[in-house]
Amino acid sequence: MRQLLFILVSFLAISNITAQQLDSTWTFNGNNGYSNSATRLLNTNGNLVIGGYAEGHYNQPFSGNKRYNGSLDVHRVVMLLGYNFSSKTQFISEIEYEHVKEVYVEQAFIQHKLNPYMNFRAGLMLIPMGIINEYHEPTTFNGVERPIIDGKVAPTTWREMGIGFSGAITSLNLKYQAYLVNGFNGYDGANLILNGKDGFRKGRQQAAESYISAPNYTAKIEYYGIRGLNLGLSGYFGNSQSKMFNGIDKSNVAANKSADSTTIGIAMLGLDARYRLKGLQLRGQLYYSSISNTEQYNSFKGKKNDLGSAMLGYYAEAGYNVFQGIRSIKTELVPFVRYEMYDTHYATSGGLAKNLAYNNNIITSGITYKLTNGAVLKADVQFIKPANGSYTQTFNAGIGVTF
Repeated sequence: MRQLLFILVSFLAISNITAQQLDSTWTFNGNNGYSNSATRLLNTNGNLVIGGYAEGHYNQPFSGNKRYNGSLDVHRVVMLLGYNFSSKTQFISEIEYEHVKEVYVEQAFIQHKLNPYMNFRAGLMLIPMGIINEYHEPTTFNGVERPIIDGKVAPTTWREMGIGFSGAITSLNLKYQAYLVNGFNGYDGANLILNGKDGFRKGRQQAAESYISAPNYTAKIEYYGIRGLNLGLSGYFGNSQSKMFNGIDKSNVAANKSADSTTIGIAMLGLDARYRLKGLQLRGQLYYSSISNTEQYNSFKGKKNDLGSAMLGYYAEAGYNVFQGIRSIKTELVPFVRYEMYDTHYATSGGLAKNLAYNNNIITSGITYKLTNGAVLKADVQFIKPANGSYTQTFNAGIGVTF
């Protein structure tokens, strides 16, 4: 019921103002509003449009009494290709090479402009949760690595096949998305996929020969009516998928009950905020996931799984461009600090003991130097402390480009 209510409210907010005019080229204007690489390509003239981004990292753990090898990695190189069939119909694709050896398709969707205030989308799309899942180009965030909660609680980069609508209502300073999408793989026919250590991450199907047993729903509304401020409210609701449903008799109560034990219900809410005032840069994000049926899921056929019944993650970050106000310098130098917390065992059920290793506090402090628009150098030191242990420390450095 909560899922349907969230989607209904989103669509009612849209339908009640259909007389209002949208700006279909809604992009970052220096004060309010942000656009990612796909959005910029959708707003680019010409038939064939091209973009991309890339980042390379150096990660060096360190401590007072031990030596560790560092790692050097071309973390990702991404090419975006799009085609404008007409002023109304467009196609966007995003192809990613990770660690020089893995190839993924992160986006592949068609967009058709239905009218001045609504676009139809279908294909492989990003789930509109939080900030990083949609705005993950290396020049758009501080820190060499993405915030950890965007891998542990919301499994960035999170994308699935789906259909839905997007648009922006400029008179109300709102941007919206609402999609019907495929869900996480929860049971592959032999193993339970979701657990406390990895959360939902290994359940991403990513349109790689994915299957569906029940649709899921996701929506996001962003408000950008106050100068320098962008606020987001997002939600994701539905059930994990299970191959156990495939081919079972609908009238077989026992078989359907057993299959139900291989699924979980997910209700995830996200809040995010970004604010700029001259050189000051603030951002914060919160995720909360309520997970149902975990007792039956964890104990299916005697298995000892440890998926929690709730997950929580949040961070707050502050930075300042020290070159602000110096007219002769067009670049940015941003020292920053971010406090982050996540707990994939925020709540448990069925007598499952909380694993304190899944409850972590992270402090990341560093500097971002934007050489020019689209090219950045980064460095930071990150401290991670689980509730049952001591701090681990890592020095990170990297380069990033977006075009």
